[in-house]
Amino acid sequence: MREISSAQITAAVAELCGEANFTLGSDIYSCLNECRLREASELGQNILERIVENADIARTERTPICQDTGMAVFFIELGQDVHIAGGLLTDAVNEGVRQGYEHFLLRKSIVSDPLSRVNTRDNTPAVIHLSLTAGDKIKITFAPKGFGSENMSALKMLKPSDGEDGVKDFIVDTVAAAGSNPCPPIVVGVGIGGTMEMAAILAKKALTLPIDTQNAIDSYAKMESDLLSRINRLGIGPQGLGGTTTALGVNILTYPTHIAGLPVAVNISCHVTRHKEILI
Repeated sequence: MREISSAQITAAVAELCGEANFTLGSDIYSCLNECRLREASELGQNILERIVENADIARTERTPICQDTGMAVFFIELGQDVHIAGGLLTDAVNEGVRQGYEHFLLRKSIVSDPLSRVNTRDNTPAVIHLSLTAGDKIKITFAPKGFGSENMSALKMLKPSDGEDGVKDFIVDTVAAAGSNPCPPIVVGVGIGGTMEMAAILAKKALTLPIDTQNAIDSYAKMESDLLSRINRLGIGPQGLGGTTTALGVNILTYPTHIAGLPVAVNISCHVTRHKEILI
């Protein structure tokens, strides 16, 4: 049994809050540059140049890439041979968010109740997805999620008879309906299978995958490629002003499901698709 202090977790989470909001992942950054060279629209090219320039400034000046520094979402893989000393894991994570958002002067966007709308003033509580794994380590993936794109996400309980074509149509239709609202070019996370809530979690987790890798299952890798082509043919373009770069990538995660169901969730993220991870 390995002991890890709650204070160590808090310190790691606080640092992740800054790093994720200041430094765009290399996969997204490289893709933006590549798309800039391929973009058919002159205006689209200019917008992509400004997006890359903004990411450069954020990284060098240690300032947020986007003013919406998001709701703090965590995927935590907790080794079953770890003992957390000094406090609860959830409390340690929330304290890290509290410290990180205060120290790095990040916008606090969380309200304590969906209807009364009173700001918690420290960007807590976080959304924490916890899974138990083998070993004596903790892997923490932090993904601050802005709500301009989150609001454009959707879930549908398709019928099994809808099949692959029905799944694809729903995903493309969701992106088309979103239009310029999620600040394209976007990244599209897709969850297929499980139950209603499992599909949504899979779609969110898919946004933490590198966009420069393909699905390990050939049929889903082909689906990702087909969807990316269809989405980019919509003509929405950078910032919704037309062009051939509407999406940077499509990532799909799946889970077994019931014989009577075909749940599909689409979680849309803007070009500032942020996530950082640490292994303790």
